Amino acid sequence: MRIEKHSLIRFPWTAAKRAIGAAIVLFAALAPVARADYAVLQSGQRVHITGYETLGETIRLTMPGGTLEIPADSLLRIDPEDTFLPVKVKLLDVPYANFIAASAHSHGVAPELVASVIAVESNFNPNAVSVKSARGLMQLMPETAARFGVTNMFDPRQNIDAGTRYLKELLLRYNGDLALTLAAYNAGPDRVGQFRNVPPYRETRNYVRLVTDKLKKNYKSSNQILALQ
Repeated sequence: MRIEKHSLIRFPWTAAKRAIGAAIVLFAALAPVARADYAVLQSGQRVHITGYETLGETIRLTMPGGTLEIPADSLLRIDPEDTFLPVKVKLLDVPYANFIAASAHSHGVAPELVASVIAVESNFNPNAVSVKSARGLMQLMPETAARFGVTNMFDPRQNIDAGTRYLKELLLRYNGDLALTLAAYNAGPDRVGQFRNVPPYRETRNYVRLVTDKLKKNYKSSNQILALQ
């Protein structure tokens, strides 16, 4: 593997916030290959890479689908070929962290994003019910729960898994645009399609802001941007 010469590049949160939605989809879409190098993140997940470059406080990963810069301290190591050493996965300091980590890993969504959505939707109350009949930790609507095979919307494991799958579906639909993904989660894809942007509803705009703020806080505290396939 070739390592390029170093230079210093800052990694402000504003840039990270713009990239995070696209990064979630980019990494989740990578297909495994038989022989390759892997970047191992602090989250315990592995990313197939063809090269990497250290840039001061950040590291640029080169992959079949493009490149992405991540904070240097979010990279644990580089594994050559198919050599995989055991990694202890760090859990977020939130309720149901183990369910969040499992669903995030399974569906290729950042655990910080899942936790941030839960915090705003239900404040981690598994028995929450909204006036619109959304239920559980991720406030699933009955039709959404049925589509993802949920038999008990108040079961934390089922609710988190279905909500994470729905987030992944929306991220793919909107090409990693985090604002549109969150707007669709709150107001529905039809409303996003109607306005071709975040709908001009106070509730939806506040929702997007609140989840984004939570995500910023979680990202800074954990230094783990992504969970990958």
